[in-house]
Amino acid sequence: MTGAPGHRGTERKHRGTGAPGHRNTGAPRHRGTGWRIFRRAVLLLVLSVPRCPGAPVSAQQPAPAPDTALARSQERLADIRRERERLQGEMDRLRGRVHNLSSDLTNIDRQMQISGAIVSELNIQVAAIGSRIDKTTENLIVAQDALAEKRAILGHRLTEISKRGPLHTFQVLLAAESFGDLISRYKYLYLVSRQDRQLVGDVEALRYDVSRERDDLLNQRSNLASRRDERTEETARLQELENQRQQSLLESQRDQRRMELRLQQLARDEIRLNDLIAAVELRRRRAAAANPRTPPAAARITTTDMGRLDWPVEGDIVYNFGSAAGPGATTIRWNGIGIGAAVGTPVKVVAAGTVRLVAQMSLYGLCVLVDHNGGLYSLYCQLQSADVRQDQTVERGAVIGRSGGASSDQGPHLHFEIRGNGGLQHIDPVQWLRRRR
Repeated sequence: MTGAPGHRGTERKHRGTGAPGHRNTGAPRHRGTGWRIFRRAVLLLVLSVPRCPGAPVSAQQPAPAPDTALARSQERLADIRRERERLQGEMDRLRGRVHNLSSDLTNIDRQMQISGAIVSELNIQVAAIGSRIDKTTENLIVAQDALAEKRAILGHRLTEISKRGPLHTFQVLLAAESFGDLISRYKYLYLVSRQDRQLVGDVEALRYDVSRERDDLLNQRSNLASRRDERTEETARLQELENQRQQSLLESQRDQRRMELRLQQLARDEIRLNDLIAAVELRRRRAAAANPRTPPAAARITTTDMGRLDWPVEGDIVYNFGSAAGPGATTIRWNGIGIGAAVGTPVKVVAAGTVRLVAQMSLYGLCVLVDHNGGLYSLYCQLQSADVRQDQTVERGAVIGRSGGASSDQGPHLHFEIRGNGGLQHIDPVQWLRRRR
């Protein structure tokens, strides 16, 4: 190079407009001192520019929002399952008490509605998850294709860089021939480096997309299998409830028929008992008419005894005086009270009197009728055994028998009645017995 300082040589050096990595081996022409200082300052400035790595992939790729319809279906399903748990608890409480087939049927019908609603919600979720799987599969294919394309571009760039060899920024800048050449080289290198970084960032982002879509697809397939299993279980449960309903209907029909027969038998027993008491009362009146000079026997129970008589046995009341609902929309009329007592418990007479009847009365079991004079009678039924005989006189508190009733619907108990007006009037015994504390 023979030209004067600042004169361009006959051999022009290639400007930095070619592909990155191209070497410029020509020596820089001599410039003034100011130019060299300025060039060094620019070089330092370029070297001090911080690199701009791509933003974190996780920050650039927010997770997709959950499907709104699927979320609403899951909320409805949770509410339905809570209602089913409540119904199951109610069923357990019903079966812990006296068996009521009508209540069982109502509960089973409600549970069938709940199970049907659960199956419907699961069908909605299966369809929604299936749609999401199709969409996720499509997104996965697109992401894989884009990743393959970006990887191919990145591989080509790496091959070019490898062929051209290493190129340092300061080498290119020092080779600049003028200020305009310096700015052009700097801009070119900056754009190329930013493009390469963007390419690497795109590859990483697409890798993350592929991984995320693949994981999402696996989760959705797992959820789909789980929902299908739940749907199968609920369908089986619905069939089981239908079988229970049919069984309960059969039991209800049998129970109703059995109760109707029982009520008919109780009515026959009541008629027979009334006839026996009427016969006893008729004999008493005939005896009184045959001996008009003999004063009538004093009544052993009077109105002053109301709330003062001792209980024949100690125990809880298992049914009260009056009408009560029975199975199958039937009504039972109790002419006395049931007092729970273990089998074999001594039964004591509530007042002095005369035993007028010791007889077996079908559903009432073994009964003892005591005449307290004045048209008042006390009746003790469901006895295991009797310790008295007909026409025997008994004092207040005497043991007349042992309690039974083990085979009855109410379990071991004593059936106790008080009758007035010659045995034709039924009186609530609780009004006559001593009040319990």
